[in-house]
Amino acid sequence: MAKRVRDAHLETRTAREKLKARGKPYYKSIGPRLHVGYRKGKTGGVWVARLYLGKAEGEQGDKKDCYRVQKIGVADDMVDSDGKTILDFWQAQNVARAFQAELSVETEPATGALPTVRDAVDAYIAARDARDSRRRARAVRSDASRRLHRYVLGQGKRGNHEAVPASPLAGVGMATLTDEHLSSWRAGLPAELKETTKQRLVNDLKAALHSQRKQLNSALVVGDGLKGDVDEPEPVARDNQILSDVQIMRLLGAALQVDGELGWDGDLFRLVVVLNATGARFSQIVRMKVRDCQLSEARLLVPSSRKGKGKGGSITIPVEPAVIDALRPVVTGRANDAWLLERWQHRQVAGSIRWVRDGRGPWQTSSFIAQPWKAIRERAQMPTVIAYALRHSSIVRGIRQNLPIRLVAAAHDTSVAMIEKHYAKWITSGLEEMARAAIVPLMPPPLAGDGKVLRIEMR
Repeated sequence: MAKRVRDAHLETRTAREKLKARGKPYYKSIGPRLHVGYRKGKTGGVWVARLYLGKAEGEQGDKKDCYRVQKIGVADDMVDSDGKTILDFWQAQNVARAFQAELSVETEPATGALPTVRDAVDAYIAARDARDSRRRARAVRSDASRRLHRYVLGQGKRGNHEAVPASPLAGVGMATLTDEHLSSWRAGLPAELKETTKQRLVNDLKAALHSQRKQLNSALVVGDGLKGDVDEPEPVARDNQILSDVQIMRLLGAALQVDGELGWDGDLFRLVVVLNATGARFSQIVRMKVRDCQLSEARLLVPSSRKGKGKGGSITIPVEPAVIDALRPVVTGRANDAWLLERWQHRQVAGSIRWVRDGRGPWQTSSFIAQPWKAIRERAQMPTVIAYALRHSSIVRGIRQNLPIRLVAAAHDTSVAMIEKHYAKWITSGLEEMARAAIVPLMPPPLAGDGKVLRIEMR
């Protein structure tokens, strides 16, 4: 049995809490050419294995040290290890040694094994999986992982889904990656793939490549190679997702009824109320704290989205008194740093099919609203409406009120360019209404009954 290697900085979660969050893992040698590493994020980390492959010749003829780095599990920073996907330091060592054995490279140094697109995507998936696992307090596979495995890395047969081979792009070296590689990959995506899905996939790949920027071809502008065709249609808000005031009142009434009938204790209704009142994304409002509901000022402070760099702070949204009244029960008497919107958590009774309540906690992902939303739209007799329609409608409502586009964009934590691109139709109709209101009647009086123009006195 391999000897367990100790490291005072890595072997306990208490010790790891003192480490600074950074992209480069903290490595510990556990055998010849083999390291186990801990990559720490802001709220936890993942374990990686690093195997030294030897020297390889670069494009300039120089020799470089080459490694194979692989994510092997989520660190037990937030929840106890299960020995499979969540590992403690000792379990990570065992998995790293198994990783070394699988590669079968202990006696054959690499020749030209420079970092590839696959390596960059693997590292990015590890980080995304770790982030999503921290948020949900259990090991999960991120949406980015599913997309990138299917269209870049390849995946084996899964249930009714046939195996998918890896894209040729996966084997391209990061240092030799060109616009042609990226544009060929994008052009090869299935034609039936929805544009929104295609754009998410492109964004994932772009983020993966940028996360390993030091290894990337310095002459490459990743965004240029991943651009679509010039005539490619842009996704817009569909007409049937822009709701009238009457339709929104129907949805809110249905949400109140469904909440009571399904025993949500007001949690579901409050969530829908805040989505509608702010026009914010689900991922923003679930991060609101009690202090973000200011009762006396009748306003909500919505945390900025995580999109972009250097973002922080919150957006101030004034709301009607009825919204404040709906939130008052979950604000009064609670700590300022408690989650504003919570829901009951459930657990299954051991040896039974029965589920029981197991404390309250924050909403975590938008998938939690999927089932109750179906009940809401059925009760409202609006079978095709989606929850995101509340955001679409809020943006269009601001445009129709002739608010400056910059103000509408700021209130919804987005850009003027995005508003102009996706909501152009409603901007144009609003401009027509403003122009019509500014018409000054200048035409002369109509003809008299005898066909003569009435005399206009000039004074």
